[in-house]
Amino acid sequence: MSERTGGSRPGGMRARRAAATTVSTGPAASTASRVLDAAEALVQIRGFNGFSYADIAAELQITKASLHYHFATKADLGEALITRYATRFLEALAEVGADPVPAPAKLADYAKLYADVLTERKMCLCGMLAAEYPTLPAPMQTAVLGFFDANEAWLEAVLEQGRQEGSLEFTGRARDAARMIISGLEGAMLVTRPYGDAARFRVAAASLLASLTAPATARPGPGDLAG
Repeated sequence: MSERTGGSRPGGMRARRAAATTVSTGPAASTASRVLDAAEALVQIRGFNGFSYADIAAELQITKASLHYHFATKADLGEALITRYATRFLEALAEVGADPVPAPAKLADYAKLYADVLTERKMCLCGMLAAEYPTLPAPMQTAVLGFFDANEAWLEAVLEQGRQEGSLEFTGRARDAARMIISGLEGAMLVTRPYGDAARFRVAAASLLASLTAPATARPGPGDLAG
């Protein structure tokens, strides 16, 4: 996937990456934030069913009682994790969507949010939870679906933009194409994981987006769109 050129605010893409992938650190971080940071990393590596409160307590050197004070149950912790992750991710998407750039550039930025997670040898939090969906508490299931629904809606708007400006080509509904993009990127992350080679994901993502991009010669110029 190539970086887009022009039209970017200074540091804009870097800020989006940080919004989607970083966690709070340092002595000023509250205990609750530290718990969420540790739990998020564990979910992205092991899955929600692959760790216990004992693992977090040992990593943070706090008591399990302290954990239960902030998050009474693991289900409460899981729901808070999804809420925080979704908020960061959707804030990053809002910034990408607000840029006055062609739709293919926005899709490239979207794919980079996934690629940046892989560079940290982690998986999309909600992608990991989707694999465990049948075993999750109902509130977590609802939150996972909400994350993907919000992503679909954002992608649908970008795809409609691309169809209108002539920069994207696809058949059928934009919502169906949006679902294909999410499925393709999440699946590419999963298949890339055992190889430990982020380049595999980048190639797959680039091919997926290229299949939606209209040939440059077929795109209308500014004058064509003005009328």
